[in-house]
Amino acid sequence: MNFKVVEKFISVNGEGSRSGQLSVFIRFAGCNLSCNYCDTKWANERNVKYDIMTENEIYNYIKATGITNVTLTGGEPLIQNDILSLLKLLSSDNNLLVEIETNGSVNIKDFLLDKNPPCFTMDYKLPDSGMEDYMCISNFNYLTKKDTVKFVVSSVNDLKKAKEIIDKYELIKKTNIYLSPVLGRIYPKAIVDFMKENKLNKVNLQLQIHKIIWSPNKRGV
Repeated sequence: MNFKVVEKFISVNGEGSRSGQLSVFIRFAGCNLSCNYCDTKWANERNVKYDIMTENEIYNYIKATGITNVTLTGGEPLIQNDILSLLKLLSSDNNLLVEIETNGSVNIKDFLLDKNPPCFTMDYKLPDSGMEDYMCISNFNYLTKKDTVKFVVSSVNDLKKAKEIIDKYELIKKTNIYLSPVLGRIYPKAIVDFMKENKLNKVNLQLQIHKIIWSPNKRGV
């Protein structure tokens, strides 16, 4: 099985429940959405440069790093051909903790492995992203407390919609919830004020720490 890998590197996880922990990142080429705030559009371009790697080459690279957290990202990992085969290989190693960063448009049901399953950091695309119509709502049936729903927020209107979704699907009872601001569109203070006004208990504000440590446009971090 061959995969188009545009980046592989070690860094601290910038978001999700493992934020601040070291992780080895595998970034795949290609995405089925086009969010207007996307910070990895370059990875989705048709002429993007990539390395062809087999599942065993990816696994061997991960093991050689000595890092046990693994983040599969993109692009969109779950649209990669034969990604399930790679997930099964990684899950066979009980020392690895695999996280999949997915955009919320792909049904995760087929990727719920019985043995050492991955955790999902799943976006819900809010109205200002331009991609809300593509969300797979049935995914809310499969998320657990080891997973995360991430709302990337551009405006107060987005915050209102996030609260509506959180309440409607009782997400706080099911999984972890993070609100993350789009850099330059909304101040974190506005999100905190909204959380206070609406008493959003057990909801987390999260800043993308990799964009604080390094330049927001820097790759490989």
